[in-house]
Amino acid sequence: MDTIKEYIVRLFDKYKRSKLRYRIGIPVLLLLLIWYILCLPSPLFDVPYSTVVSDRNGELLGARIADDQQWRFPNTDSIPEKYKICVTEFEDKHFYKHWGINPLSVIRAVKQNVSKGSVVSGASTITMQTIRLSRKESRTFGEKFIEAILATRLEFSFSKDEILTLYASHAPMGGNVVGVEAASWRYFGHPSKTLSWAEAATLAILPNSPSLMHFGKNRNKLLSKRNSLLKKLYDKEILDKIDYELAVSEPLPAQPYPLPQTAPHLVTRLYQEEGGKRITSTIDKHQQERTETILNRWNAEFAQNGINNIAAIILDVDKNEVLAYCGNVHFDKSISGNQVDIIQAPRSTGSILKPFLYCAMLQEGQLLPDQLLPDIPVNVNGFAPKNFSLQYDGAVHASEALARSLNVPFVVSLRKYGLPKFYNILKRSGMTTLNRSADNYGLSIILGGAEGTLWDISYMYLQMAQQLNNFNEKGEYYNPALPAYISKDQDHEKKEDIPTPLFSAGAIWQTFDALTNVNRPEEIDWRSIPSIQKIAWKTGTSFGFRDGWAVGVSKKYVVGVWVGNADGEGRPGLTGARTAGMVMFDIFNSLPKASWFSRPDKNLVRAEICRQSGCLKSINCPDASIDTAWISKKGLDGVVCPYHKKVHLSEDKRYQVYEECAENRGIIHTSWFILPPSWEWYYKNQHSDYLSLPPYSPECRKEEDIKLMEFIYPFPNTIISLPKQLDGSQGNVIFELAHRSPHHRVFWHLDNQYIGETKDFHKKECSPSKGEHTLTVVDETGASLTIKFSIK
Repeated sequence: MDTIKEYIVRLFDKYKRSKLRYRIGIPVLLLLLIWYILCLPSPLFDVPYSTVVSDRNGELLGARIADDQQWRFPNTDSIPEKYKICVTEFEDKHFYKHWGINPLSVIRAVKQNVSKGSVVSGASTITMQTIRLSRKESRTFGEKFIEAILATRLEFSFSKDEILTLYASHAPMGGNVVGVEAASWRYFGHPSKTLSWAEAATLAILPNSPSLMHFGKNRNKLLSKRNSLLKKLYDKEILDKIDYELAVSEPLPAQPYPLPQTAPHLVTRLYQEEGGKRITSTIDKHQQERTETILNRWNAEFAQNGINNIAAIILDVDKNEVLAYCGNVHFDKSISGNQVDIIQAPRSTGSILKPFLYCAMLQEGQLLPDQLLPDIPVNVNGFAPKNFSLQYDGAVHASEALARSLNVPFVVSLRKYGLPKFYNILKRSGMTTLNRSADNYGLSIILGGAEGTLWDISYMYLQMAQQLNNFNEKGEYYNPALPAYISKDQDHEKKEDIPTPLFSAGAIWQTFDALTNVNRPEEIDWRSIPSIQKIAWKTGTSFGFRDGWAVGVSKKYVVGVWVGNADGEGRPGLTGARTAGMVMFDIFNSLPKASWFSRPDKNLVRAEICRQSGCLKSINCPDASIDTAWISKKGLDGVVCPYHKKVHLSEDKRYQVYEECAENRGIIHTSWFILPPSWEWYYKNQHSDYLSLPPYSPECRKEEDIKLMEFIYPFPNTIISLPKQLDGSQGNVIFELAHRSPHHRVFWHLDNQYIGETKDFHKKECSPSKGEHTLTVVDETGASLTIKFSIK
């Protein structure tokens, strides 16, 4: 009985112990399972990668080394078939049959290691080697066990080709080269997809002995191992006899190849912005290379004058993408600031912003395309702009002023339009470098008083072209996005529709139309340039001849060019037309021909315009001077011609008369084109057909309706600073007057003191004392004019 009880107790104890083991074992197994599921790190490789930039078609533009100074290209989606065959044959023949561990190889390795008493064979599969490359641990039995477990786990998470791609991207290839893609470029100078059998075999054996890739030693050993692998492929009939013989006869690389250096400034920009990635840009490599060749050719010519740097950018209007990005020339030479990316560098804009003021005033009806603008010496609170030629036309049509890039008419126009309004337009147009207030820039902003980047300026012209194209094609406007230089999944062409654009299509078209007639006779005859297509273009030259700009626009492309010295040194002859303009035309000649913009008739109206003044016709404009022209809709509220006036002349047209004093001279009524005296004085020197208004007859001389005189200098309330002469004495000021009848004598008075008279050329030199003064002139007919000024 006791025996039975003892037996039952033993059974009960055994049951309790087994239950305890069961309770402990299940959680342990679960924990092990959870560990196994989570044991694979993500990402598998936590290493820095090189920045690799390709063009829109996948061709390599350039690369920048990884942060650990290794040439390690980011993972690719696939690897070449030849390399795949070579590496599996050399490293792991059963790669596609096992689950990360090859049992037969393990048994073989154990026997060899036991017999030798040390580790002579590792039995590592490609999967295990991939794990070892990711862990970078010492090679021990314990580490081998961990690698085996992680290898099986890797097989559950990735396909065989994905594992092979991971291995190929991180396998050591000798020196500081890692991965088959980087090695292909460094050792053979081309992408891995074009590897030959000999090259693929060379890269397949390198991870096993990366030190063999030395250009000064181990050549025969490396060659022997490569050819041995090729012989195996031949024996297995993977290679035919011809392929085999060609492969074994192929020499090893003699020296490392430099990586491509196409668009190096863009590659550097992308490295700084999105380093460590494989980036597909919007660049067209072939157009990029053509553009770089053009820039290098012109640089060789300009360098003879000490002009060392050129930058250019090409934008695709329809796709809103960058086709070519040349931040500078000779990136490989650390001289003359060649590594400075001028496309991003703020530089004085010169006259390159004038079209935006012209367009804005057209749109708001403050200006008509050919409206006369003053071109005479002016002084606005001490700011006295001058034209590049140092000459004045008196009056000039607005479109001609834009085409000739005259400074004075645009300073006067900006003052009329409003500096704050124009400042806001520039910022809304995409000019990101305006970091001071509008008042701080002043009116000089239109002549280069502000700095802009070639990127911003080109984009500002680009969006004008895009708005015009979009209106012509769809009858609507959109909010343009910045041009893309990286190809992404997003649609660069998709924009947000906007009801009120910055510039109307009609104003843009008229601006571009004026810019097709750009003329710089004092700089260069641009018509001698063999351009293959019609473009609107504008140049700019900064003060001191430091920056030369040119931007050209066609229906499909925008080309922006900058020429100068990165350090800001000015050079004689460094003007936009003579330098950047020539380069721009050359670049356009390398582009496919594009049609011209369609005229947006829906956004324009026809109006009767006075040909001489460019204003809306008035009742005094003769029929012979009336033309019909397209203008913006708001232009109908513009200026009516103020220069044609009804005058009363004697029948011989020698005198002005009144009806009550005409007597036997007779009287006729006619329309006469009359400019203000200061305009007229310069205008008639440039226009021989201009007829000054005849004087009043002696019988009718009295207070005239027409202003006879106008001061050219000084201006009312001007503050004048007189420089000292070499002997220390105070310098002189030259007063200048415009008179409708220059042959009349004019008597000059300073502070009621007579200082002399002039005839024909009305200039008077004087040395006033410090303080406020009053200047009065009286002509021989008794007409007088007075202004006040101050000497500082």
